[in-house]
Amino acid sequence: MPKRSDLKLTKRTVDALKVNGKDAVFWDRELAGFGVRVHTTGRKAYVVQSRGPAGPKRVTLGHHGEMATDEARKQAALIIDRIKRGEDLSAAAPGAKTTVAGLAERFMRTHVEKHLKPASVAAYRTVLEGHILPVLGGMGLEEVGGAEAAALHHGLRDTPVLANRAVHLLSRMYTLAEAWELVPPGRNPCLSVRRYRTRKRERFLTPEEYRRLGRALRWACAEGGVWPPAIAAIRLLALTGCRRGEILNLGWDDVDRTAGDLRLRDAKAGPRMVPLTRPVLRVLDAIPRSEDNPWVIAGQRPGKPLTGLHHYWRPIRERAGLPDVRIHDLRHSYASRALALGESLYTIGKLLGHTSVATSARYAHLMREAEREAAVRVGGSIGAHVANGRVT
Repeated sequence: MPKRSDLKLTKRTVDALKVNGKDAVFWDRELAGFGVRVHTTGRKAYVVQSRGPAGPKRVTLGHHGEMATDEARKQAALIIDRIKRGEDLSAAAPGAKTTVAGLAERFMRTHVEKHLKPASVAAYRTVLEGHILPVLGGMGLEEVGGAEAAALHHGLRDTPVLANRAVHLLSRMYTLAEAWELVPPGRNPCLSVRRYRTRKRERFLTPEEYRRLGRALRWACAEGGVWPPAIAAIRLLALTGCRRGEILNLGWDDVDRTAGDLRLRDAKAGPRMVPLTRPVLRVLDAIPRSEDNPWVIAGQRPGKPLTGLHHYWRPIRERAGLPDVRIHDLRHSYASRALALGESLYTIGKLLGHTSVATSARYAHLMREAEREAAVRVGGSIGAHVANGRVT
């Protein structure tokens, strides 16, 4: 829970606050639970954190510069009181307006946290607390129009994917606000916002790049500078085409050697089985088991699975000379290798856990390339005998 500090939050003190390296929250010395989050970008947002009967609650009030410090303090006192009395923050207090922050709290509590997986919940919260609420949190729902939504979008223009994601999230919130009768129909401020064009990023490893990755993984094992379970996780991701969370959340009880399957109980599209191939078994056999840790990919904290795999991936990809390759690209590369070996989109979809062939269709252009290469090989072989002139 937040602690009182020696700092009284005023416009002057908030103006002067700076951070180095990472975001930080500075709490007010007079009103416990009232603070200001200072981002490394220089952006500052007033926040509230307090505990009620249902547990701790966090609320972003608004952005410094758009909301006066004294107004933020008044709103904070009211919200802290409502939290302690166990009131629903998504419902406006008597005589008060329903704010974007109040809608966000209800949206997360009744929709996102109930229907989405923890990783998605965390991603939604990051966009909300880092980008939407600092700008719009203190505004009433009726006060946010197309201009405000467009300004939010434009403010994130340097990261177009994030900009589109933020507007999509805000739009979804207003769609539910209509269903909850918090705003009248047709009041969604995001409908007129034109999204940025983004290119779907596709990166597939070549056979030579796979060889370099293998050498880098062997180097990591020999040098001992990379957490060994992280090396095993990267190998399993490359060998199965699984999503990162599917491998990191794999327990030893999910390894069914009798049936020859990995049981993915918490896969994105629902439970599924992944065949235990010989290379996968070799990786699993090399992983030491601990009685006090049920996870295949153990973390450094006792009894917990590994987190932060991307930190371990960076030195390996640099060693392999693959600075632009993400962990998720191992999944795409698995699909591309399957196509090169002649597997159908239907089979690849089953291997990757897609719920429909349409999802696998993103790899269709690779199939056409494989067909074209096959046509060249076959045509060249036949043409050497039946074509007029020299075949090269």
